Order: sequence, then C-alpha cells, then structure tokens
Amino acid sequence: MDDIVFTRRSGWIPYVVRDGGGLKLMLGAGADANHEPRTFTFPVEEAHLAVIREDLGRHLLLWSAVLPLCDAAGTRGRFDEDAAVALLDPILLSSPADVDALFRRIPWDRGRIVAHGADIGLLESGEVCAAMRTATETADAKRAQEYRADRRRAERGAVLGPLDAAVLRYTGQYLHGSTVPRRLPDAVDPALLPEVMRVIATAEQASAGMRIGRDPRRGKRATDKDDWNRMAAAVEEAVRRAHPALAGDAVRTVSFLMCSEAADRSRSTPMEDEEEAAGGGADAGGRARKTALSFTDDKGVEKKWLSGGPRTATAAFWEFVGDRSGADNEVFTIEDEAMGEGIQLHFYADSIARVTTARAGVGGADPEYRVEYSLVDGIGGYRKLVGAFVRGGCAALGPHGHWMSDVAEFERARRRKGGA
Repeated sequence: MDDIVFTRRSGWIPYVVRDGGGLKLMLGAGADANHEPRTFTFPVEEAHLAVIREDLGRHLLLWSAVLPLCDAAGTRGRFDEDAAVALLDPILLSSPADVDALFRRIPWDRGRIVAHGADIGLLESGEVCAAMRTATETADAKRAQEYRADRRRAERGAVLGPLDAAVLRYTGQYLHGSTVPRRLPDAVDPALLPEVMRVIATAEQASAGMRIGRDPRRGKRATDKDDWNRMAAAVEEAVRRAHPALAGDAVRTVSFLMCSEAADRSRSTPMEDEEEAAGGGADAGGRARKTALSFTDDKGVEKKWLSGGPRTATAAFWEFVGDRSGADNEVFTIEDEAMGEGIQLHFYADSIARVTTARAGVGGADPEYRVEYSLVDGIGGYRKLVGAFVRGGCAALGPHGHWMSDVAEFERARRRKGGA
C-alpha cells in the first residue's frame, strides 16, 4: 500500500504518496466503465512536494491544470503522464507572471478553483496567482455552479443586473434555466425582495383569468402548448412594459413561473371541471342529446359511455384519449350507433372527419355513408368539435369548420396549411 506523505482536509484535492521510494501525486477524477472514480498518478520531486505543502494556491492550480488530462483519458484511456509531469515546474516553481502566461495557453478547470475561493475578478483578468490568495481548502460547490452559469450567460451576451439576478434566484433558475421554477423568497436579498415582488405582481395581474388546459393527445399530464404560449406572451409583454430595465432572462423566468403554476393547477383539476372551464361541458346534467356513445382508438380498443353515469361524455372521451394516445396511436373515434353518425379525430394530421349515414342498409345491403373532412386548429379546436358533436351530433358541427367531401380538395388545404 502507498504511504501518504501529504494530504489536505478535502479528500478530493490531489495528495502525495510514496511509492517504492519515489513520490507520486495521486488524484481521483472522472469515472471508469463501472461508474467508479478513476485514480491517476504521476511522479513528483521533493521540490514540488515542498511547494505543494506550503502553497495552497499553487497546489490547486496544478490540480485544475491536470483535470483536463484526466477527462481526456475517459473511462479506460491512457492518462498522459508525460503531459502531467511537464506541468509541474511551470506551475509550482515558476514566477507568478510565468504562471499567469501559462494559464492563458493551456486548458484548465476554472470551476474547481472558483469552488475553492479564487477571486473571480482576478481570474477573469488573467491574474490566476493573485486570484488564489483567497483560496481555501474547503470547497463551495454552489459558488462554482453560479460561476459557470454566469459564464454561459456571458457567452451569449446576457448581462444581469442586481434585480435580474434576484428575480432568477426567486424562481430558482439562477443556476439552470431548465429547472422548474418555484417561489423562493428566502433566496433573495431582503433589500431587493420588495422590488422582486412588484415584478411578480405585474406578471400575476397580466395572467389573471388565463388558463392552460391539458392536451390529452400527448398524455394525461401534457398541457396545451397554444395556451402556454398565449400566457407567456401576455406576461412577458406586461413585465417588459412595466419594468423595461429587466434583462430577457429575468422576464422569461417570470413568465415560466406563471405558466408552470397555471399548468399545475390544470393537472390537479378534475376533467369535468376542466371541460366546463374550456366550454366543453355543456353535455352535463342531461342537457345533451347524446345518450350512448362508443369511443375507439387506432388499436381497436373500445370504451362505452352512457348518460346518467358519473362522467360527462367529453370528460370520459378525453380521459380515454389521455390513457391511450401515443406516437403510434393518433386516430380516435366517437360514434353514436343509434343515430348512425360519428366523428374521427386524426391527431397526426390536425384534421377531423364527420361521418353520417346517407342511406340505411336495406335487405342485407351495406349502408352508405357521407364523409366530410375539416382541418383543426390545435387541441382547443378539437375540444370545440367534440363538445359540439356530443351536444348536437354531426349537424351541430357545421359552424365549427370548413367541411370538404372531396378528398383531393382536403389534401390541398392540408398542404397549404402545413406550408403556411
């Protein structure tokens, strides 16, 4: 077993061991094929050990310069020991000016030394040795995360002021813009919190009365993208108008918060209540003409609905869609067998067909059907059509679409819409 010659309080900082009479620097980095940390070693001299013992800053700088070599080795590749050894004298034994010049030429892990307290302003100006005067043995991972987030923003030209940063901290999106936003007032500087809350109040007023419905075509918990976009646009416009100095990142995180909360409210709303809010629940309470319907999907699964049960027809149908829809299951049908009519929804084509019996079958002959097609505008359009059919059958669908019996005409209309 190797004898440890020198180590620091943080177990991740490279340590020096004696191996067969020689000294080696040892560090864990990356991962092997089994997702266990890989261990890398390379030889050092007594002069290097003396600096590593006495100068925490130089020790950390060496670590940050060696880590890219560990990353290059991957899960099972060869560690470039010669390249690591070549870093020892320039980093540990050279003048601060030479070290600064070296770090302008080589790859190195900035986040590692930022986590250990390096002065960010000096780092950005290229004074890496001076930046290490504030270094500590213990690491602050959040400080490194914020530094990386700031660099990503800087790379795309985004600059945050104090209020912008406070708004992002309030929503929990300062570090990662893809994080689901939340309300975190304790994360904000108390001096800035009142101003942040004024921004949030503006967004709440702009979205008051708006809703984001569900889109069962994409699953039980999916939300209506068009509703989301409308709310986001309304919030962003209001916030930009009331707070013109806010950066785009701050404006977008507020609209994301409002939309996420609205979507969560929709997901927790029973389907009947959601249909009522969307204007599709008028078949409740026995007011609808339909008394028995059959729902089917493209896989041949069927579900029956009878009036007088616990669910409205529209709620039951959309629940059926949410349970069954998928990339390979995008055609759903509602049929009233007694009336000889139905509708077929083609989610893959944003279209619908209404089917009515033109002539009943007599003497064993097959009945004749009239089929007409119409384009549909999003899940909101489908909800209106389903609600109208449930309330009044195919005859009630006339005002809700441009119906075409000619298939070629319909295909031309569909291509025009797709190319718009």
